Amino acid sequence: MPPFSKVLVANRGEIAIRVFRTLRELGIGCVAVFSEADRGRAHVRAADEAYLVGPGPAAESYLRADVLVETALRARAEAIHPGYGFLAENAAFARLVEEAGLTWIGPPASAIELMGSKTAARSTMRAAGVPIIPGAVEALASAKDVVSLGEEIGYPLIIKAAAGGGGKGMEIVTGPDEAERAFEAATRQGEKYFADAAVYVERYIEDPRHVEVQVLADAHDNVVHLGERDCTIQRRHQKLVEETPSPAVDDDLRERIGRIAVDAARAAGYRSAGTVEGLLTPEGEYFFMEMNTRIQVEHTVTEAVTGLDLVREQVLIAAGEPLSVRQDDVVLRGHAIECRINAEDVAQGFLPAPGRITAYREPAGPGVRVDSGIEVGDEVSGLYDPMIAKLIVHDVDRDRAIARMLRALEEFRIEGPPTLIGFHRALLEHPCFVSGSTCEGIVESEQLAQRAQELEESFSHRTTSVAQGADGAVPTVARLVGVEVDGRSYDVRLHVTEPPWAELARRRRERGASGRGGGDDDGEVTSPMQGTVLAVAVTEGDPVEAGQLLCVVEAMKMENEIVSPRIGIVREVAVAPGAGVTFGQLICIVADAAE
Repeated sequence: MPPFSKVLVANRGEIAIRVFRTLRELGIGCVAVFSEADRGRAHVRAADEAYLVGPGPAAESYLRADVLVETALRARAEAIHPGYGFLAENAAFARLVEEAGLTWIGPPASAIELMGSKTAARSTMRAAGVPIIPGAVEALASAKDVVSLGEEIGYPLIIKAAAGGGGKGMEIVTGPDEAERAFEAATRQGEKYFADAAVYVERYIEDPRHVEVQVLADAHDNVVHLGERDCTIQRRHQKLVEETPSPAVDDDLRERIGRIAVDAARAAGYRSAGTVEGLLTPEGEYFFMEMNTRIQVEHTVTEAVTGLDLVREQVLIAAGEPLSVRQDDVVLRGHAIECRINAEDVAQGFLPAPGRITAYREPAGPGVRVDSGIEVGDEVSGLYDPMIAKLIVHDVDRDRAIARMLRALEEFRIEGPPTLIGFHRALLEHPCFVSGSTCEGIVESEQLAQRAQELEESFSHRTTSVAQGADGAVPTVARLVGVEVDGRSYDVRLHVTEPPWAELARRRRERGASGRGGGDDDGEVTSPMQGTVLAVAVTEGDPVEAGQLLCVVEAMKMENEIVSPRIGIVREVAVAPGAGVTFGQLICIVADAAE
C-alpha cells in the first residue's frame, strides 16, 4: 500500500514536477498549488489536481502557510512536501502542518529552527566537536563589533545573516573602512529575505572549495552520508555548477568529512534528507558552515552516482520507515555534473533576464537528465528565481562526464531571454575546470563572458541557418493559447509563421545589450533590469568616483549594485527606496565635474 493517498507539494516549477514523479512511482496522488502568474504552467498540468493559492501578489502566494495547509485539507491530502525555497525551511510552517493532522515530509521543526539560526547552529556544532569556521557564535550589534573582531582574528571577514541561506545576506569585509557598508547590506538582506536582521561574522577563507555532504536520517537512529558534492563554481555566492565526487576529495578525506556530517546531523536531532555544507581549505581543513534542512537543488548528482531516489527516501522516512540503505551499502559509481540553466545575461554581470521562451528543445541520450518546469511560450517571470532548467549528466569518470555535458549543452536550445548555456560551455572547456581547480577569478571574468558570447553567437547563427533551410523557408514559432470547452480548460499549442522582422529584432536586442546598466554620454544612469530599489546611496550634489555605488536594485531575488560609470557630480536622483523600476528607467544623472 502507498504510504499516503495524496501529497500536496507546496512549491512550483521543476521541483514540484520532480516530486510528482516520485509520488506517482509510489502510487501517491499529486496535488499542486499555483499563483495567478503560474496559471496553466507545466507543474499545474503535471498534477492530478491543482488549486489556486491566491488572490494576492503572485510572489507571496507560495508563502501563505495557512492557505497552503487549508488547501491540503480541502484536497484531502495526507502530507505536504515543501520542495526547496519558499517555506521549505520554515519551522512555523512545519509545525502548522503537523498541528493540522498532516504529515510534514521534512525534518523536525526543532531541527529546522536550530539550523535556521546560524549562530545557534555554530554553538551546537562546536559543543558536539564539529569543526566550525573561526569567528563569532553570537549575533553582532553594530559595525563596531565587526571592526573589533577584525582586530582580533584579522581580515578579511565575511558578514552573514544569522537566519540566512542560499547565498543571500553575505558581505565580505577586507578592512575596517568597509565594515559599515557591509553590515548595513547584510542586515538589510537578512530582514528582507529571512525577516531577521541579525548577523554574525566569520573569518573569510580565501580560495576554498565549497564541499557539502548529503545525509539521510530516519526515526530509528539511523544516519548515513551519501558522499560529497563540490559546489565551488559560484557567482555572488550562488551555485552554478555542482559535481560529485569532488576532484579534491580522496577516499580518506571523504570518510572524514562524512563522519563530520553524520555527527552534525545527530547533534541537530535530524530526520529526513539534509545537506551539511562546509568549506575545504587548500591545506585540507574542513569546516562546518551550515546545514540545509531540505532537499537541495543539486540532489540530482548524488542520485546519479548512488542510484538512490532521495525524494523517495524523504517520503518513506516521513511515513516512519527505516532507511533503505546502510552506510556500507553506499557506493559512488562514476561522476555526475549539474549545470544550472538560468535566464541571466553573462555579458551584463549575470543580471537576471526575465522574458518569454520562444523556442525550447532539451538534450537527450545516454546519461543525460533535464529537470525543468518550462515549455515553449512560458514566461520566465521576474517574480521568482531565474532558473529555467537543471542539466545533469553522468558517466564513468570526470573527463567523460565533462565531454558528455559539453555535448548536451550544445544540443540544448533555448530562445527568448539570454541564458547561461554559452557560459557553461565556455567554463567546462576552460583549463581551470578541466584540471579540477577552483577557477577563482575566472567565473565572473570578462574573458569567460566574451568566450560565452562567442559560443552563443556561433550556435545562434548555426541554428538560424538550419531553421531557414536551403530553400529559405521561414521558421515557425510555437505559441501557447488557453481555451475552454464546455467549461474545461485546455492549453493548445499553435505553430504560426514567424514574421519576417523577427530575426532582425532578435539581432537588435543582442546588440542593444551594450549600455545596459551603465551611463550614456549625457551621464544618464539607467536600470539594467526590472526590479525594486532597495537602497539609494547618493543624493543630489554628491561627488562620485567611477565604480562608486549609486543604488541597489533587487530582481529575481538577487541584489544588483548600480555603480557610477564615471567621475562626476550627481545632478539628479530619480528613484527612492521601495520604488519599482523598469528596464532602461532613469536612476540618476552623473554630470561631468566640470559642468
